Amino acid sequence: MSAPYILVVDDEPDIREIVREILEDEGYQVGLAENAAAARESRRARRPDATLLDIWMPDTDGITLLKEWSESGENDTPIIMMSGHGTVETAVEATRLGAYDFIEKPLSMAKLLLTVKHALESARLKHENIGLKRQAQPEAEPIGRSAVMQALRQQVRRIGQHDAAVLVTGEPGSGRQVVARYLHANSARAVGPFVDVGVAGMTWDGSAVELFGSEDGSRVHYGWLEQASGGTLFLNDIADMDLATQARLLGALQQRALLRLGAKEPVQIDVRIVAATSRNLGEEVAARRFREDLYYHLNVVPLQVPALREHAEDVPELLEFYVNQFAVQDKLPYRRFAMAAQNYLRQYSWPGNVRELKNLVQRLLILGTEDEIDQEEVETALGAMPRKTVPGQLPGFDMPLREARDLFEKAYLEHLLQVSGGNVSKVAQRAGLERTHLYRKLRALGVDTKKVTGGP
Repeated sequence: MSAPYILVVDDEPDIREIVREILEDEGYQVGLAENAAAARESRRARRPDATLLDIWMPDTDGITLLKEWSESGENDTPIIMMSGHGTVETAVEATRLGAYDFIEKPLSMAKLLLTVKHALESARLKHENIGLKRQAQPEAEPIGRSAVMQALRQQVRRIGQHDAAVLVTGEPGSGRQVVARYLHANSARAVGPFVDVGVAGMTWDGSAVELFGSEDGSRVHYGWLEQASGGTLFLNDIADMDLATQARLLGALQQRALLRLGAKEPVQIDVRIVAATSRNLGEEVAARRFREDLYYHLNVVPLQVPALREHAEDVPELLEFYVNQFAVQDKLPYRRFAMAAQNYLRQYSWPGNVRELKNLVQRLLILGTEDEIDQEEVETALGAMPRKTVPGQLPGFDMPLREARDLFEKAYLEHLLQVSGGNVSKVAQRAGLERTHLYRKLRALGVDTKKVTGGP
């Protein structure tokens, strides 16, 4: 992986060179710009991991440039302001516009290096927090002491020592994302960002701009491929990416460069790809729904995540982990599973895998009142969805037809999403809908697929 890239913008040649030498001695890559115009071009050509920006420059001052980047959404990486004539008002304005910090000239190199280090660490944590969303206590590694899980962790650590692309497969809810994060944490790219992207439904004429980025004049929007520079890009549900986007992705990975939408010149990328799917990509290739050349590019190192039923002896440990997680994260009451309940759950088939177990624990902590969870309560929770309904008991009979239909369709689609583990293609097939039409309907009904499926 490449070292973090720092852009230094200052009109004084001596300062630029001194800062460059100091940063390069610390192992950073450094770009130099003597004015605003050069800074804009440098940022267009390569996304910096951090920027050192002088306030007083002859053409366009640093505050104006910072404001320009802020308003166009280009300050997604930390910007550290430098000035020999700074005032409190200037520092406050820079902070308001999104600057990470403000340091005064003459520069203390020790303070500058510490500020850069903290800025890069802050940016990395920010990216990870975006990916983790509401998971306050994510799994640091695949959980379980079984031989199956010990072998999986050992295999992931071994793969992590190499930089090849990895294709993670496994049933919905089995923990493919957790494995991908563990792989990143045990690789040479661990200090870089981990960018988690769900690409299901991504189309070249739609959301693919978020993957490849865009340019409009001097304004640049960095896509996920560039945001993951120096780290790992996790492409979840890769089988659901449309063919046009697959072709563009393949070109970027082969050339290690991409052309942003609206751009004329390509930019280099340095990223490890970890793709994941619950489907058989070989069958998707045979059915011409997935490009064969991209499949071979992604499947350099295959990694299979076992279903929970294949390591059922880990169920008690998983139950304990999620009880503790929800008690800390959501302030739910701590409850313990009786031995009979644990044994019952070890014999359960777990069609929804670890995700189903996690959701079950959350449901029991929310609805239960006793300190101990017994087998009867577990059986009731697992069978909470009624198998048969009486027409007179269905909700919506007191509503207008359109509202009642929307209510049913929302419940129907949420149910299909749950049983399919969030696989939109399977839902579309079972519902008899085109995938594009299904996405429109989900949006119209206010169905959030991530909230419905949840889990790792």
